Amino acid sequence: MTYLTSLPADAALLQVFEAYPRTARPLLEFHEALLRAESPFTVAERELMAAYVSGLNDCGYCHGIHTATAEAFGVPEGLLAEALADLDGSAVDAKLKPVLRYLGILTRTPSRLTPGDAEAVYAAGWDERALHDAVMVGALFNFMNRMVEGLGVAADMSYFPTSAARLHDHGYTGLAARLES
Repeated sequence: MTYLTSLPADAALLQVFEAYPRTARPLLEFHEALLRAESPFTVAERELMAAYVSGLNDCGYCHGIHTATAEAFGVPEGLLAEALADLDGSAVDAKLKPVLRYLGILTRTPSRLTPGDAEAVYAAGWDERALHDAVMVGALFNFMNRMVEGLGVAADMSYFPTSAARLHDHGYTGLAARLES
C-alpha cells in the first residue's frame, strides 16, 4: 500500500514515476545507462546484481521484479534464491561470486570494504570498469530499495512477470517514454 495519498493504494512504482516525472525521468535514464548500455557485465548479470542487492535489503518489490527480469535475460530460475541463501555454495558463476560478495559488503556494512575485497574482484578477472559498474548497480539499488520502501510501494508476485516483460522488451527508456513532459 503506497503512502502517497494521491495515488491508488495498490500503485506500483510506474504510477509513482508518472506522478513525479521531473525526478523519475533522469532516474530512469540513469537506470538505462547503467543496466543496458555497454558494460563488462551482461544485462542478465546486472539485473542479477540488482535483484541480489534488493534481496539482501529484503525489498520484496525490487527483488521480485529484478529476479524476474534477470530470469527473462537468461539467469536460471532459482539462482538468486540460492545465492542469497549461500553464495559460496550456489551455482552462481565463480567469476561473479566475488562481485556479489563485494556488493553484499557494500550493502550491509559499507565501511568494512577493504582493498582486499576489490582485489578479489580483480583476481576473478574483472577490471576497474567492472568494479565501477558493479558498485554503481549496488548503490542504485540500495537507493531504489529505500525509495520503494519509504513510499510504501508493494506488489504481489503476479505483478513481477508483467514488469519484467516490460523491462526486458523496452528497457528503462520504455518506462521514461510513458511519462508526460
